[in-house]
Amino acid sequence: MIKAEWLKIFKTRKMLISVIAVLFVPVMYSGMFLWAFWDPYANLDSMPVAIVNEDKGTTMDGESMELGQTLVDKLVESKQFQFEEIDAADANQQLLNQKYYILIKIPENFSEHVTTLLDDQPQKLVIDYIPNEGFNFLSAQIGETAMDRIKAEVNKQVSTTYAEKLFDSITQLGDGFVEAADGAGKLDEGAKKLADGADELKGYLEQLASSSVELSAGTDTLAEGAKTAATGASELATGVAKIADGSKQLSDGAQTAAEGANSLQQGIESYTNGVAQVANGQTELTAGQANLTENLALLTQGTAGIDDKVKALADGSANVSAGMEQLAAQLEAIIPMLPEEKQAALTTALAQLQEGTKQVSGGLSQLHVGTNGLDDKIAAISAGAEKLNAGQQQVSEGVGQLQQNSAQLTDGAASLAAGNATIADKLLELSTGAASAEAGAQSLAQGLNTLVEGSNKLNDGTSLLAEKSGELAQGSTTLVEGTKELTDGTTTLTDKLTEASEKADVHPTEDTYDMVGAPVEVEKESVNHVPNYGTGFAPYFISLGLFVGALLISIVFPLVEPAIIPKTGASWFISKVSVLMGVGIVQSLLTVAIVVWGLGLEVGNMPQFIFTTILTSFTFLAIVQMLVSLFGDPGRFIAIIVLILQLTTSAGTFPIELVPEQLQFFNKILPMTFSVQGFKAAISTGDTTFLMFNWSLLATVMLLCLVVTFGYFALVHKKRYSKHHTEA
Repeated sequence: MIKAEWLKIFKTRKMLISVIAVLFVPVMYSGMFLWAFWDPYANLDSMPVAIVNEDKGTTMDGESMELGQTLVDKLVESKQFQFEEIDAADANQQLLNQKYYILIKIPENFSEHVTTLLDDQPQKLVIDYIPNEGFNFLSAQIGETAMDRIKAEVNKQVSTTYAEKLFDSITQLGDGFVEAADGAGKLDEGAKKLADGADELKGYLEQLASSSVELSAGTDTLAEGAKTAATGASELATGVAKIADGSKQLSDGAQTAAEGANSLQQGIESYTNGVAQVANGQTELTAGQANLTENLALLTQGTAGIDDKVKALADGSANVSAGMEQLAAQLEAIIPMLPEEKQAALTTALAQLQEGTKQVSGGLSQLHVGTNGLDDKIAAISAGAEKLNAGQQQVSEGVGQLQQNSAQLTDGAASLAAGNATIADKLLELSTGAASAEAGAQSLAQGLNTLVEGSNKLNDGTSLLAEKSGELAQGSTTLVEGTKELTDGTTTLTDKLTEASEKADVHPTEDTYDMVGAPVEVEKESVNHVPNYGTGFAPYFISLGLFVGALLISIVFPLVEPAIIPKTGASWFISKVSVLMGVGIVQSLLTVAIVVWGLGLEVGNMPQFIFTTILTSFTFLAIVQMLVSLFGDPGRFIAIIVLILQLTTSAGTFPIELVPEQLQFFNKILPMTFSVQGFKAAISTGDTTFLMFNWSLLATVMLLCLVVTFGYFALVHKKRYSKHHTEA
């Protein structure tokens, strides 16, 4: 079976050519891709980049500065890109026309902003970076890296410029330190004189403080005495004011009493005259009262039993009214018999008679109510009149006695009026004197109060003087100590300024300016050094080429159809595998030869690299054989899907952490991940343990695929060819 398969390939020219062509597919993939991307940065000087310089320059400390033009010159000299300085008018259009990948604009205020470092709002230097990302995205990314270098170069130039100015200022500062040291020496001498004067001032202030204490004690005594005198004067003024007020009130009362005594005398005289008139009237009243008593007695006799008589009259009137009612009732039967004019007249007269009897009966009833008990009341009035007559006689006798005593009352009132007049005159003189005494006492109190206020102010002033003089004495002590510290400080200042002037004496060079402008340099020390992009991408592109080669061999070589009728499934399986193994070895060796000796790939361990290439080829061939054998053309489609997933998740270009998290799962299960890791270990890292780990994973995948494929061949052989062998 093995011989037949190989003979079929060599005898079938079309198949032989196809197989040979397929052998070079991995070489084309890996070789061409690696060749194209072997070291793209080596050709950056061919990538056109436009520069527009609009910087107008400026002056700094009297010196002209054109930082923009300096930057353009340095960029052109660097040949990092194919820099071309163009006019600003058509720069954007040329960028859009894809003549340039990147446009760099230097604005007109580029140099001017350098001079704003010490301003309140310093302005940064701005460079406009305008890539045409749609033309080529990677060129924009490469340009950003270059812009970082340009930015560093500009920073270095600006820092160097400021370093020159800084060291010039330091030199001037050193000269200033020398002058300051001389001034500090003179200040030191003055501080020593100040210390001597402070000692003398301290003695004078201590004497002043002790004298101020004695003065304060004396003013305390003076203030207390003045306060006591002011209090006594205030009390005296108050007492005199009360005497003046009382004497005035007494004088007014005496005057009022004199006037009242005169009025009393006049009233008593009027009273005496009135008493005489009362006596005369009383006599006439007594006589009239006796006549009234006699008349009331006669009235009492006349009205005796009048209420009983009025009652009898009212009862008779009521009987008359009742009789009229009976008469009217009796006439009601007779009236209709009379003529009409008589009926009307009789009815009217009868009605009037009834109404009149009712009114008489009602009036008599009211009269009885009014006269009821009248005789008793008149009798009581008569008895009262008799008693009034007896009392009136007693009043008449008293009025006679009052008339006899009125003469004595008149004489006493006259004497009282004369005495009150004399008292009023004397009390008026007392009130006048008390008022004068009050005014003097008030003046005395005011003067003493003024004295108290002055003594209080004097006391406060002397107390404050004593206190502040004490503080002044303490302050003088502090002043003495401070002047001593000042002397020490000025001495130290002189020494330090002298020392600073010596240290400020610097002699900068161009190397010094360069150190300030770019103080940091980065030294790269790579672990497992990769010299170029080609070496870094080799594991990825070699794996890709070998998988594509496995796919193409399934097209030109029948992976299932036998060259002759197979005797067993095992022989059938081995014959196909033998061809695939031969193809795998040849395409692996061709790939190794091209990338190592053709492109110059630097391999850390050549045997490991060759074995990794062959094992990877066998694994991919086993995967494609299994899929195509089991599913036919759909199997090839599945193999393409597997290839796509491997290309995106094998971490051959970007780290797996940068791949979307949903795709990272495939990195752990697809074989290209292990082939890429194995190639990296064989080419660059030299990690044998990690390399063997990936070999074992690739071998496991290969063996699993071969086992499945062998089972498929055995099953198909049993179904398709077992009957044929039985007949034979």
